[in-house]
Amino acid sequence: MSDNKLSTDSYKGVRDFYPEDMAIQRYIFQTWSKTAESFGFERYDASILEPSALYKAKGAENEEMVNEQTYTFIDRGDREVTLRPEMTPTVARMVAGQRHELTFPLRWYSIPNLFRYERPQRGRLREHWQLNCDMFGAEHAAADVEMIALAHKVLTDFGATPDMFEIKLNNRQVYSETLLHLAKSNDEEITNVQINAVIRHSDRIGKISPEEFTQGLVDIVGEKVASAIVDFIHNQGISDLPIPSRDKLISVAEGLSELGIKNVSLEPTLARGFDYYTGTIFEIFDTSDENNRALLGGGRYDNLTGMFGGEAIPGIGFGMGDVTMRDFLETHKLIPEYIRTTAPQVMVIPMETEQNLYAEGVAMKIRQAGHKVATDIGTRKVGKKIGSASDRGVQFVIVIGDEEMQNGNLTVKNLLTGEEQSGRIGKLMNFLDTK
Repeated sequence: MSDNKLSTDSYKGVRDFYPEDMAIQRYIFQTWSKTAESFGFERYDASILEPSALYKAKGAENEEMVNEQTYTFIDRGDREVTLRPEMTPTVARMVAGQRHELTFPLRWYSIPNLFRYERPQRGRLREHWQLNCDMFGAEHAAADVEMIALAHKVLTDFGATPDMFEIKLNNRQVYSETLLHLAKSNDEEITNVQINAVIRHSDRIGKISPEEFTQGLVDIVGEKVASAIVDFIHNQGISDLPIPSRDKLISVAEGLSELGIKNVSLEPTLARGFDYYTGTIFEIFDTSDENNRALLGGGRYDNLTGMFGGEAIPGIGFGMGDVTMRDFLETHKLIPEYIRTTAPQVMVIPMETEQNLYAEGVAMKIRQAGHKVATDIGTRKVGKKIGSASDRGVQFVIVIGDEEMQNGNLTVKNLLTGEEQSGRIGKLMNFLDTK
């Protein structure tokens, strides 16, 4: 026999879901679904496999992402395939493919399984699930307000209060125009390539030192424009600049305020990582020092469906991962204790193996009445079985011995209160309904 034992560890960057973990994940998914559907969103899904060309189509940066950060392989038909790293290109493909059969504005949501090959760290793994909500066919700022309001409601539906998180808001068009204005004010010119490079660099502002950030700007646009950008970030506001598209950003912030959503700040360097964003962009951050990170992000992408041919359909959406969601809930102690309890409500305990099948019959009758029931058919002594049931959080136990089998009278004990009740199984159902 070989001495080479297989490891019990999971693949790096993914998770095993034991029952308690699965219970919390189900709670997160169910709350996500309930909130999205309360806004009239319909659920969809697609395969985790996509042609790699779907992600490479937006240029060199995306091709680099496919080559370095995704699980990409050649299938047996010599096709290049990628395990989806995000859902937005997929939903854009689906909407473009059925555009003539769909009714707009379209509100869709999904909870896809996503994969990205990167260094695992807190809040970011190689595999996760994500709430994706998207609206297509609506250009008005009201759509942007609605999407951010939905993201806000996702968190408050878990019991979060507005002081626990902050909504940071910007607009890609506003930022691009700001960069053009700053360059012109310094008698310099800046190209679209440089603008996109500055935007991508700005997405790293919280991840590198101020010196590294400034030097990165100098490398892209030179010292004069870099200095103007840094001054704008630290000393000026968007309202101070003559930017034509500024009103679009202000109207979204005002719309959120009218809905009572006040924990919003305008963030001039907020960029988001993907080049397909065209207008409003937003991220929600945890305000706790223990978990001070982005919880979700999204924005407007009005041109994405255009790469499939035909006139582009305006879209806006956001994504929120289950890893960051759970970190947020645990940081703020928002997971109800009952969610973590995965044990059955009732445990039927035979004293000897001879009573196992009878115990199964009793369990089946109780189960048919709508209760969660299990039968402990192990070989341990009754006292250890009862102790184990109590440790797991089981509320009721029924012990089956020869006497119970012969006369049909059962005794139910409430492990939480110590109260007992005896009688035929039908008579005991009301007692099992007590909490």
